Amino acid sequence: MSLWTKAREMAELAPPERNRWVDFLRAVSILAVVFGHWLMAGLYVDSAGALQRGDLLETAQWTHWLTWAFQVMPVFFLVGGYSNSVSWEGTLRKAKPGQKGVYRDWLASRVQRLIAPTFPVLLVWAVIAVVLTQVGFDRAQIRMATEAALIPVWFLAVYLLVTACTPLAMKAWKRFGWLSFALYIPITALVDWLRFAHDVPYISFTNFLWVFLAIHQLGFAWREGKFESRPFALGWFVAALGVLIAVTVYGFYPVSMVSAPDGFSNSLPPTFALLALGAVQVGLVLALEPAGRRMLDKIGIWTATVLMNGMIMTVFLWHLTAFVLVMTLVWIALGGIGLDSVPGTSEWWTSRPLWLGIYIAALLPFIAIFAKYERSFGPIRGGRTVPAARVVAGVVLICIGLGCTAGITIASPEGITGLRIWVVALPFVGASLLGFGPLYKLVAGTKSG
Repeated sequence: MSLWTKAREMAELAPPERNRWVDFLRAVSILAVVFGHWLMAGLYVDSAGALQRGDLLETAQWTHWLTWAFQVMPVFFLVGGYSNSVSWEGTLRKAKPGQKGVYRDWLASRVQRLIAPTFPVLLVWAVIAVVLTQVGFDRAQIRMATEAALIPVWFLAVYLLVTACTPLAMKAWKRFGWLSFALYIPITALVDWLRFAHDVPYISFTNFLWVFLAIHQLGFAWREGKFESRPFALGWFVAALGVLIAVTVYGFYPVSMVSAPDGFSNSLPPTFALLALGAVQVGLVLALEPAGRRMLDKIGIWTATVLMNGMIMTVFLWHLTAFVLVMTLVWIALGGIGLDSVPGTSEWWTSRPLWLGIYIAALLPFIAIFAKYERSFGPIRGGRTVPAARVVAGVVLICIGLGCTAGITIASPEGITGLRIWVVALPFVGASLLGFGPLYKLVAGTKSG
């Protein structure tokens, strides 16, 4: 049976009350990130034959505006707020009075669905780093490759932390309503003020939590129908856009929501400007919801959405591996053919459709091999209640491991292995503390395939 046929069957079984716009936005937001990465990361071969890491945002200033469309991680957190509220309330309804471990089991399940597809990519790149080190490959090149391939996992670390806060965040929404969202606006602004005006170290990283918790709260508002009025959603969009323009075009923050030539990033770590962009995107996509849901009544479009959602984490986690593989093969095996144009030039833009097609073709084998890890899950062990301290410790270790993977990479400039083994190990240890075995997951996924 083909993947399309399976997706068609699943699409037809979807209950009529399901909000298909949620699934569509999840798929579109991840695909926007994928194509944005492929477009913005411009490797080229210089006149000396060396592979250089170009940046489209540095060579073409006007492309900074494109990041307002491609930096759509806030939309994923909006969808996450909606989905997590549905999942948590459903869990509470099914729980028996006095039942223990409800939060543990719920959180472990949510974590597992996100982290299980991550284990293969971590292990594959760990092996690559070790092998390339042993054969004498330049360690700086190994670091560049692992950094480029694995940097997307920063998002998972933040998303897991936000997901873990869902029960408390929902209580805050139920009690305080809009105030539970508005509270994050001055907090985010305060963090930026302390960062830029007073050079307070490391405080900027707390905005990973404040900015995305704020957008996550809007997912609760969406589910409760607060954006059902199209004039309200459009008004929200216009007001937020005004704020975004004020703080970027006429204010302190750069227009680019990814990075800028001076190294100022609105996303790593997030700033008040990214929160404003997230509010803009929320207003826009929810104003489009009625038309979008009518579009998704067409079985073909809905089937494509179901198909993409069934492999979305695989696409996200492996798309830069495919990119690195293509660039490496073209540089080493083909002598850099096709990589002689500097990003942003007319020749470079003309070749983009061809290169995007090549990246998609390179990604397909990874989807065929690894997408099964999104669909098969090992059991949570024992049925015993894991103490709250272990739950917290497990999530924290996973997030630290993923954060370090994106921030300092798994490749080590020293040592025999060329690998930061502790960075790779942390997510596995954290998952075990939560009560499910990642190695069992890998075996189960292989057998199910």
